[in-house]
Amino acid sequence: MEPSFPTCISLASGYGDFPTPAVALARAARALAGQLPLSPIQGLPELRDALAARFRRQGATVAAEQVVVTPGAKPALFAVLKALLRPGDEVLLPTPNWFGFAGLVEQAGGSLRTLPLAATDNYALTPALLRAALTPATRVLLLSNPNNPTGRVYHRAELDALLAVTRGFPQLRIVSDEIYDHISFGPVPVPSLLEWPDPLEQHIVINGFSKSLALVGWGVGYLLAPLSLAEACAAWQFTTSAAVPVPNQLAALAATENAADITATLRTRLAPARALLLQALTNLPQVSCPVPEGTYYAFPDFTAYLDPTLPVAQASARLFTQLRQAGVDLVDGATCGAPGFARISCAVPEPLLREALRRLAAAISSYQ
Repeated sequence: MEPSFPTCISLASGYGDFPTPAVALARAARALAGQLPLSPIQGLPELRDALAARFRRQGATVAAEQVVVTPGAKPALFAVLKALLRPGDEVLLPTPNWFGFAGLVEQAGGSLRTLPLAATDNYALTPALLRAALTPATRVLLLSNPNNPTGRVYHRAELDALLAVTRGFPQLRIVSDEIYDHISFGPVPVPSLLEWPDPLEQHIVINGFSKSLALVGWGVGYLLAPLSLAEACAAWQFTTSAAVPVPNQLAALAATENAADITATLRTRLAPARALLLQALTNLPQVSCPVPEGTYYAFPDFTAYLDPTLPVAQASARLFTQLRQAGVDLVDGATCGAPGFARISCAVPEPLLREALRRLAAAISSYQ
């Protein structure tokens, strides 16, 4: 019997189809067996301790008091931006980058300025390029490592060179979104911004549990910042929200304590799907794609298939509408600052991935 597939298969979601780790479910279930305790607004002390210890093992000098547990990574990022930005402040965002940053910056009262990077040199961010882009109005440099959507990982030598530049701008804060940090297929771990000395208190990390630790739908994120900023973010959360529910935090604690096993399982599961996706893209004519080292995305270049008679953003939207009509939904790279490119996830069941890639190849063939 032939398998039945949806009319349109989505490879556009930012979430994987990962089951919740058993250790996390068990820890949350034990909490639900009795009366739930209340959590401090900053998060359970044991979770904050575990997160700070995790980064200390990586070489960081951080304390649990610098951790604020939030209802997802987006609230963590918004709390930081709201605390930092004043009217006229700019946020510098290297692109391509996650499409959600723009709205968060706008809602926090800042002005977003993009710094376009090129696929031809695998999205290298050089010290000269960064230095030329910084101005007295630049309050935040917003990075994602590994990058969403490109899968690019910025390693130690690159970050060394970039941080040598940022230390010359004491008004600047560097916010590093590291939510995909464990989803890496490279030879060395993804470095955290927290591993560098921070004498000017410039470094802030945003992270969470839904991408690298499979707590999809549990709504747990965190920020790690200099103490005064962490306290300001906790005060914002106290005023506008509430502490993350205790069972969710305990699930996150179990995931933190068992991170090595959970992430190894995810990478093992993703590896063949990643290989299948990259091979399928290699087989598409006039499509190029730097090999992504991190995340579960690829970000191929489909610009050869854009209608040259249309403005590039309009042509990009038209192409991805046509692909949806052909039965496969991808993220239009225009939303990430790269029209004509596509973010494609491989974190879906293999039969769906194979069928979606078959449809994509057929659609591209018809455009030729």
